[in-house]
Amino acid sequence: MSLFDVVRRFGTWRLVLFTGSLLAFLALHLIRIPLVLLALVLETALGLLNDAATRQASAPPRRPVNDFYAHPRQAGGA
Repeated sequence: MSLFDVVRRFGTWRLVLFTGSLLAFLALHLIRIPLVLLALVLETALGLLNDAATRQASAPPRRPVNDFYAHPRQAGGA
């Protein structure tokens, strides 16, 4: 079925609607590509940030946490 057959059978208005729908479909997918890339960049950055925060939070403290009372290692010398 050629383009002229479609116009003859369904009319110009239907052909314009079909072309508009096709162009809208293509435009939406072209808009989607940068958003998907942005989501991938955000996912990577948040994963790296999560790993760094997990490493920081799970590391043992470098100095005693309790600053208000004498520490057992320092008090009795035992």
